[in-house]
Amino acid sequence: MQTESSDACQWDVVVVGASFAGAACALAARRAGLRVCVLERKRDPGMRLHTTGIIVREAAEGTHLGRMPPALWRRIEHVRLYAPNLRSLALHSRGDYFLTTDTPNAMRWLADEMRAAGVELRLMQSFTDARRDHAGWHVDSLGRTHWLVGADGAKSRVAARAGLGRVREFLYGVEHEYLGAHLDEPGALHCFLSRRLAPGYIGWAAQNPTGVQVGLAFRHRATRTGTPDIGGLLRRVGGGLGLPPGLAPTAIRAGLIPCGGLVGPLAGDGAILTGDAAGIVSPVTAGGIHSAWRHGEAVGDAIAEHVLHAGPCPMQAASAAAPRFRAKRALRWLFDHAQLDWPFDLLLGTPPLRWAARQVYFGRRA
Repeated sequence: MQTESSDACQWDVVVVGASFAGAACALAARRAGLRVCVLERKRDPGMRLHTTGIIVREAAEGTHLGRMPPALWRRIEHVRLYAPNLRSLALHSRGDYFLTTDTPNAMRWLADEMRAAGVELRLMQSFTDARRDHAGWHVDSLGRTHWLVGADGAKSRVAARAGLGRVREFLYGVEHEYLGAHLDEPGALHCFLSRRLAPGYIGWAAQNPTGVQVGLAFRHRATRTGTPDIGGLLRRVGGGLGLPPGLAPTAIRAGLIPCGGLVGPLAGDGAILTGDAAGIVSPVTAGGIHSAWRHGEAVGDAIAEHVLHAGPCPMQAASAAAPRFRAKRALRWLFDHAQLDWPFDLLLGTPPLRWAARQVYFGRRA
């Protein structure tokens, strides 16, 4: 580790948060030769997770995540969508798939990948404060850095300190994991529509490498109290999935999920947001790993180009690389204001609904 002088920056980039977007940014910047430090408040990157760890094909084949050891993932070939009355529809897209992961160990693997690349990963070190000066940012208990990247989630402290955009619209999700459990149809991602159980979103179940994960989320509002009723979901659908009654979860994860699209401003004055902190999460599906990885990687590459080769300002590249989700924000508005159960009960299996569902789950690939 280099010794900090009064004028020099000890780090080229400090990334706050060691999840997917933060890791992508750190690995890209380090790959180019920058001095990179990642701050992670948890002592174990695999604990207290807020992500389902479900990865789409593009991330599995086109990013560093494709190097994940086979023991950490399971391939899922199709989606089974359930109407509120539990009639179901199987959705396929030629060549497409999802990977469910052993998410805690996948995050630990990602931490090991950063260390192996030469990233300074500091666990149990929270971002508390930082001050802007002529050389960049002075981060408390760390030192100076040219660039500060906030990959620290939907309630980003970096965004608050740097005066950047804040996430204002959320889903609230809970996911239970059942170690050693098995679904009757393990090759499907099971998705459940229900305005009563999941207003503004869905429930889901999937087989992963170690067991079964079952989740439920709803639109977070100040007027809505309580937590998603996973017990109610399991009582309704567990038998059809092949899960025995009274199954006790071996792990629980919960948290806020951005659903309002990209925040603004995304960057400014030597600081850039990525991942959940930037709102880079699909407003409809709440999927964000692929988009977050691509954006974090683009931010790391742009900072490296700027620092090493006097390239364009990374703030411009960060904005240009961020997805806008225009169509999905429109669908989010419809789901928030016009979600009813009877159209899904009536129309499931019809060509228009099948087409719309394929667009949601597979997009242009459908």
